[in-house]
Amino acid sequence: MEIFLYQASIYLAAAVIAVPFAARLGLGSVLGYLAAGIIIGPVLGLVGAETEELQHIAEFGVVMMLFLIGLEIEPLALWSMRRRMFGLGGAQVLLTALVRRGAAMLLGLPWQTGLAIGRTRARSSTAIVLQTLSEKGLIQTRGGRSIFAVLLMQDLAVIPILALMPLLAVGARSASPEQIAAEAQEKAFSIVDGLPGWEVTLITAGAIGAVILSGIYLTRPLFRYIHAANLREMYTALALLIVVAISFLMTLVGLSPALGAFLAGVVLANTEFRHELESDLNPFKGLLLGLFFITVGAGMNFNAFFQEADNLIELALLVILVKGSVLYLLGRLSGLKGRDRWLFSLSLAQAGEFGFVLVAFAGQVGVFSDRLADEMLMIITLSMLITPLLFILYNVVSVRITDPKRELPPDTIDFQAAVIIAGVGRFGQIVNRLVRASGFLTVVLDSDMDKIQLMRRFGFKGFLGDPTRPELLDAAGLARARVLVAAMDGREKITRLVTYARRQRPDLHIIARAYDRSHAYELYRAGADDIVREMFDSSLRAGRYVLENVGLTEFEAATAARTFSAHDRHALQQLAEVWNPDIPATQNTAYIERMRALQQELETELLNQVRGKAPPPETPPEPAPESA
Repeated sequence: MEIFLYQASIYLAAAVIAVPFAARLGLGSVLGYLAAGIIIGPVLGLVGAETEELQHIAEFGVVMMLFLIGLEIEPLALWSMRRRMFGLGGAQVLLTALVRRGAAMLLGLPWQTGLAIGRTRARSSTAIVLQTLSEKGLIQTRGGRSIFAVLLMQDLAVIPILALMPLLAVGARSASPEQIAAEAQEKAFSIVDGLPGWEVTLITAGAIGAVILSGIYLTRPLFRYIHAANLREMYTALALLIVVAISFLMTLVGLSPALGAFLAGVVLANTEFRHELESDLNPFKGLLLGLFFITVGAGMNFNAFFQEADNLIELALLVILVKGSVLYLLGRLSGLKGRDRWLFSLSLAQAGEFGFVLVAFAGQVGVFSDRLADEMLMIITLSMLITPLLFILYNVVSVRITDPKRELPPDTIDFQAAVIIAGVGRFGQIVNRLVRASGFLTVVLDSDMDKIQLMRRFGFKGFLGDPTRPELLDAAGLARARVLVAAMDGREKITRLVTYARRQRPDLHIIARAYDRSHAYELYRAGADDIVREMFDSSLRAGRYVLENVGLTEFEAATAARTFSAHDRHALQQLAEVWNPDIPATQNTAYIERMRALQQELETELLNQVRGKAPPPETPPEPAPESA
């Protein structure tokens, strides 16, 4: 018990210290976990032989992660991924294996060994890639969906890879008693070992069918039964039971537990228990994944590494370079462009955690020698350690490139109106609907063809084109318009449009959408007449609802909201005079003093309006007299 508590304290302390530090530096949580493992393992020697056993337990975090991802994907969405999964994913697995086989043969290795190396390194790290994509909000991008499809195909490819690996043995290799015992234990739990192929296929299909039917017909009765107990912890127990039982079933029939968990998640994606399952399993998933990354770092053999550091680093970088090149080519052929292609290429360029299993299995059946197996394990670990740096490289690259878009010629504007609305997204469309419903014509401009087509589908006319282009504004009637609404996405575009329009038409009334308060100051100086901050009105309405529910009448709350709005508009003009874009607001003394004075004015005015309704402010108790 004492040893367990000691080890748990070490692992948790390392994670609590290293991960927030790495996150502050913008390196991501994965690199923080890996660094924590390296520090407590090879550097300080606080943990040792237990890391391999813990790693097998922590790999269950990958299973949970795929189950939770499955909950986010409806079956129809999964069906729509079939081409990317089998086409792009299958091509990646096959082409990477063949390229690696050729490279290994150039180094003088037998073709069987080269093919085994290629199959081992064709897999990517599901844990690192999906965790990082989720943290960065990239999993729903086109590149992120392609990455996910490839990872799914890699999980499917595990079955034939394991089945064919013994056929590549180039020499007999004596197994240790521990390995013999482990193999015997695996066979004892397998229900397909030694069966003919057609029986294995039937049993596997039956297991998958059982998972699907259980998700459809058994989940609701189980949750109703648990609900009757009225014990919150039973929901967590049921969520864990679902994932563990499905994983065990998949193991019995020789399938990947992660693949089975993902399938179960997809089946349960449309049920009313989806959010309950997510909230129950998320903490376990995060901790187990973190533990897995720590054990990867702690398991590095630095003694062997330093003996051949240059060679191992070169080979790890070569693995990433070759695989990344293959992925870049496939991304180009599949139509990925710009940031999506770079994300696809860099995020999957490493070897994956399942490589540890494949290398161990290849060593057991005589495909790899002991020395080659050790080198392979070290190269896989190094490539996984480098992966967070590849995501940082992606961030640098994505800032410098713009996604290529199909340039469409602007529409010919065939009429003019008194109101020009530049930008018809979620902000501009409401303005346009209100003005047109009130009987006034508008000229709508937007550079996004999808938005223009959506407008036309609902019966509203709009013109495709960049609203900041002078010739387009002239064609829209800027010289005779009465009102211009700058409602595009992108603060720089809005500021540029307001500046140009004010220079051309000093008498034009300009209404501009502001991203935040500092943007409002920019627009005020650029010449906008009315400035509407994106969140201001909705926040003001929420504040009015609060006042109505703490003692004010609807009239009094509405009056307070109007007073606040009018005062804020006045304060905006006052603060814009002392605002300096080159000085942070927290260091601008004049700005701070003006803000404090205006806030005091607002509080006095509002308190006078609601006096008698609001409770008196709380005062601290009088200090007790000091004893003599």
